[in-house]
Amino acid sequence: MPNSIPISVMMPESAMPESAIIETEDYRVYYQADTATVVIEGFLRLDGIEAYQPVMDLLLTAAAHDTCTVDLHQLEFLNSSGISMLSMFVVKVRDRGTTRLSFRGSEGILWQTRSLKNLKRLMPELHIEMLAAPSSAPERDNS
Repeated sequence: MPNSIPISVMMPESAMPESAIIETEDYRVYYQADTATVVIEGFLRLDGIEAYQPVMDLLLTAAAHDTCTVDLHQLEFLNSSGISMLSMFVVKVRDRGTTRLSFRGSEGILWQTRSLKNLKRLMPELHIEMLAAPSSAPERDNS
């Protein structure tokens, strides 16, 4: 699939990105100032770590506060470059030592159950909340 081209990228100059948003047809990244939460949703598959720099910048700006939550529970896909970017973000926040960092994921999205546990290895004090997967119809055995 070709790279997604941002429809809009709005990053205010102030330290508190109350209206920061990165949006394409495939994904959306935005900051909710009232809850100090960065929400990432959709399908995020950019080419290489450099392509993730706007997302990293938004995350680091949000993490300049006492607390920061990264809500991934509606992010259905993140490629290896994106997972690497999240790892680098966690290490930077850990090294600063000034922010209480939390991640919110979904038990129903396999890459999240694996990758978020690995982030905790990088920052043991990281708080991870896994939301229950939406209930669906029982699976049938078609054998």
